[in-house]
Amino acid sequence: MTERFEVLVAEDDADMRTLVADCLRKEGYTVKEVPSGAELLIWIAMTRRSDGVTNLPDLIVSDIRMPSMSGLQMLRVIREAHWPTPVILMTAFGDSATRQAAEALGAVLLDKPLQMATLREHARRLLAAPRPGVVSGVEPSP
Repeated sequence: MTERFEVLVAEDDADMRTLVADCLRKEGYTVKEVPSGAELLIWIAMTRRSDGVTNLPDLIVSDIRMPSMSGLQMLRVIREAHWPTPVILMTAFGDSATRQAAEALGAVLLDKPLQMATLREHARRLLAAPRPGVVSGVEPSP
């Protein structure tokens, strides 16, 4: 039996969120959906176990422009917490500064309109790569 990866999708546009989530579900991933970066962080915080370890998703896919917290702001928060979760950011406004900021934080930036084959390819590649700081499900220390 293959490992079932969990992907967290943050996108404020409900149609786009459903499209991305369905694409990833067809790949066999378990997908959770949230409408903003802030809600993504809340969802992650709510998964903290009684022993203090947070059950991080295996992959985060997020829009950049969302209300309350952008995808880049969310990415900064998770990197400052030393979470090694790979991140794919999506944007219709991929200027060079945004691209550089995303890459500096270790994210893949995909342009909208999103090609589902490209999303699937990046998700497969990121999920297959070893994640630094993750040993037997132990959360890295801040």
